[in-house]
Amino acid sequence: MHIEKNVCESLIGTLLNIPGKTKDGENPRLDMVAMGIRESLKPVSEEGKRTFLPAACYTLSRSEKKKFCSTLAGVKVPTGYSSNIKSLVQMKDLKLINLKSHDCHTLMQQLLPVAIRGVLPKEVRTTIIRLCYFFNSICSKIIDPSKLQQLQDEVVVTLCLLEKYFPPAFFDVMVHLTVHLPREIKFCGPVWLRWMYSMERYMKILKGYVRNRHRPEGCIIECYIAEEAVEFCSEYLANARTIGVPKGIEERIESRSGFKVIPIDYKTLCEAHYYVLQNTTVVDPYMSKNEKWLQAEHKRSFSSWFKRKIETELARPENTISQQIRWLAHEPKRKVLSYSGYGIGGYYYNTSDHDSRSTTQNSGVMVEAESLHMSTAKDKNPIYANMLYYGVIEDIWELNYTQFKIPVFRCKWVDNKGGVKVDENGFTLVDLNKEGDPNDQFIFASQAKQVFYVNDPNGGRWSVVLTTKPKLYDRGDVCDNIEETPSFSRGLPESDDIDNEDVAYVREDCEGIYVEEDTTSRKKRKRT
Repeated sequence: MHIEKNVCESLIGTLLNIPGKTKDGENPRLDMVAMGIRESLKPVSEEGKRTFLPAACYTLSRSEKKKFCSTLAGVKVPTGYSSNIKSLVQMKDLKLINLKSHDCHTLMQQLLPVAIRGVLPKEVRTTIIRLCYFFNSICSKIIDPSKLQQLQDEVVVTLCLLEKYFPPAFFDVMVHLTVHLPREIKFCGPVWLRWMYSMERYMKILKGYVRNRHRPEGCIIECYIAEEAVEFCSEYLANARTIGVPKGIEERIESRSGFKVIPIDYKTLCEAHYYVLQNTTVVDPYMSKNEKWLQAEHKRSFSSWFKRKIETELARPENTISQQIRWLAHEPKRKVLSYSGYGIGGYYYNTSDHDSRSTTQNSGVMVEAESLHMSTAKDKNPIYANMLYYGVIEDIWELNYTQFKIPVFRCKWVDNKGGVKVDENGFTLVDLNKEGDPNDQFIFASQAKQVFYVNDPNGGRWSVVLTTKPKLYDRGDVCDNIEETPSFSRGLPESDDIDNEDVAYVREDCEGIYVEEDTTSRKKRKRT
């Protein structure tokens, strides 16, 4: 945890040349000259009190710094994912400030590899992405012991690549300790069982108890006892909500907001009703019996056929039609319950209209669905295969079937043909303006998985897809506070520069750095 934080601060400080945090400067350049390496980066003293440092391969130009900081300043993440990233970016000075441990964790796990897309030479960029992928891999809840040696070999190669580009001053003890992390996992188990995020969060709670700074221990003890007493008593009060005690995480996630009743047009209602029938298990026997007929007209008239079929079977004295099938055979009510926010399955979702007015992004969804694939328009042997679909929630509805309600999301889906691609580094990119089939918009709320989109720093219409994880298991029965972040990439980026000895240490397309002489330190040396 602290290794990740220190490596992140050194990396960002060096890339953005943040004073006091960068590992680059006049002295590190002079060290390299004394070592007889990278003499092309030798500092040049100019008239006056300035020293010119040639642009190294890890140096960002001012335009690249703006692109880097603008990407992070424009990120909108789901609720509970992290702090407000925008508040950490200082666009005036082009640097990041007030980074906490979890902020560095979030950057290294997902956001930093996205922010450096389109900046830096390809070799340097790929090496940094490899380092981030390593930290993401060791933070997984499940780690295959047989792959630890592979992780060990990969981080050794990654550090060797870093040594080719970054100055020797960059490699302090914290960077060195990354080599030992796979071995530590082998002996001590997964990282998430031993890190200190929960302890640091609880220390913040305890600090909030302090009212008298001269007696902090007494304040903490009194407030802790009072809170424990209130919570103990509240367990014996049925259907009572304590005043001043915030809602638990399961109540905040499994909640709804923006409730209203709206009428919808009949065509849209039939489309939603058909999706419910198509994806309900008890209706499968009726689907399979009419498979050939359904291939031509099932979407247009299956709902009415299904209703007549059930009415015919109910007319028989001895029938086995369940109550669920009886109510599904009837269309839902024309008026639906509409929400702007809905919590289910450990995720909290909002509509895209709500997200446009919010600092968070909860409208991105992903679903894995089975679809029909044909090689050509005349293919007579199509196959079914699972595919990932990405989209944005337009509406959140509850269809009312009188005896029960079914929550569905009406989404704007991205067309997988030309609207989704995977680049050479394993990033999934989508074109949110390339809309898929407008007649296939609905999914069950329980089928959705939350994602969020970050505008590609390379520009254009593409957005990078980043996934999140649910906050709970089984509707709050087990609270899951483990900060595991899904991988930003589908695999470890390969580097073709491992054996290449011809490294361009100086960037010709980037301006250098001017360093002012520190007169105060010189005066102190003279006095001593």
